[in-house]
Amino acid sequence: MANHKATRKDVRQAAKRRERNRYYGKTTRNAIRNLLATNETEVATEKLPKVISMIDKLAKRNVIHKNKANNLKSKLTRKIKAIA
Repeated sequence: MANHKATRKDVRQAAKRRERNRYYGKTTRNAIRNLLATNETEVATEKLPKVISMIDKLAKRNVIHKNKANNLKSKLTRKIKAIA
């Protein structure tokens, strides 16, 4: 365990960030899963911009790499176009 006051604070901050990142990451994964499970064109095209926005926010916060975000968005867009 850390001995310095600043290091203890850093440990607390890192734990808070880790929990927040896990929450947003899991929420986004669930949104992607729900989007892919949808077979209706209208619902899928309505959900797609929201999911893409969530992915962009994860990349902006460095939860996922920007290339991974772009790959996810590309795959999702292709799947939705295939449904339509």
